[in-house]
Amino acid sequence: MHKHKEHRIVIISDGTGETAAQMIQAAMVQFSDRQAVFTRYKNVRSEAQMQAICEDAAVEKDLIIYTIVSPQLRAFLANQAREHAIPTIDLLGPLLVGLASYFGYQPKSVAGLLHDVNERYFERIEAMEYTIQHDDGRDLTGLEKADVVILGISRTSKTPLSMYLSHHGWKVANIPLIMGFDIPKEVHAIDQRRVIGLTIDPENLATIRRARLERLGHDQGGDYADPEKVNQEIEYANEIFSKNRRWPVFNVTGKALEETSAEIVRLMESRRLMPGYALKST
Repeated sequence: MHKHKEHRIVIISDGTGETAAQMIQAAMVQFSDRQAVFTRYKNVRSEAQMQAICEDAAVEKDLIIYTIVSPQLRAFLANQAREHAIPTIDLLGPLLVGLASYFGYQPKSVAGLLHDVNERYFERIEAMEYTIQHDDGRDLTGLEKADVVILGISRTSKTPLSMYLSHHGWKVANIPLIMGFDIPKEVHAIDQRRVIGLTIDPENLATIRRARLERLGHDQGGDYADPEKVNQEIEYANEIFSKNRRWPVFNVTGKALEETSAEIVRLMESRRLMPGYALKST
C-alpha cells in the first residue's frame, strides 16, 4: 500500500486562529487519507512576523492558510508567498471583499474582533455555570467572585432572576432567607455593594406558593402558603434588610424578570460594578 507523505500546514491569524483551525478541520474530513502537521501562529500583526514565518515555510514549501483582516498585511503576505513560491489559501480576504462590495463600504479591518465576540460568549457560559453552582445557597465557596448576591425568602424569583442575569454575563449567587437560620457569614465577608435583597407583597407570595403546591399535586402544604406564615417570613426578611441598610431591596411583585434585572443592572452601573460582559439596561 502506497504511503502518502506527511504535509505541513501553517495557520496564520491576527487573532486566535480558531476560525481558520475550525474551517480546516471541517475541510480535512474530505482528505482523511492524507497526513498533515499543523502549526498555528496567533496574533500576527506585523510584516516582520510574516516575513519570518514565510522564510521558515519556504524550506519545505509548507501550505500557508491565513485569516488576516488588514488588507495591507494580506497583500504583504501574498507578495512574500509569491517570492518564496509558497502555496497559500486566504480564508478571510475574499469574504471581506465580497461583503464590502455588497454593503457598499470597506470593513473595519480591526484585528481580533471575532476573538472579542468569542470572549463574550465564553464569559456568558462561565457566568451561567457559576450561577447554577451557586443556586439556592448550594455552594458558598467563591462567593467573592459573584457580580451579584441575591437574598430572599422562598418564591421571590431568586433563581429565575439569577439565571436571566447569568445569560447576560453576570455571575450570580442566590441564598434563601430561612426563619431560624442565620445568614451565612460568607455573605458579610464580600463586597457589600454587590448584595441585594428581594421582597414581595404577602398576598402575591401566598398566591404563588399555592399555585406551586397545586402543580406539585399537594392539597395540603402545611403552612408553606398560609397567609399568616407568609407574613411572618416577609417580616423576618424585612427585619434583616433593615439591619443591613447597604443592601438595596427590590420588590418583585407583578414585575417581569426583565424589569427587575434592568433595575439591578442600573444600580450596579451607578456603582461602577460591572461584569466582564455587561447586560445593557435599555
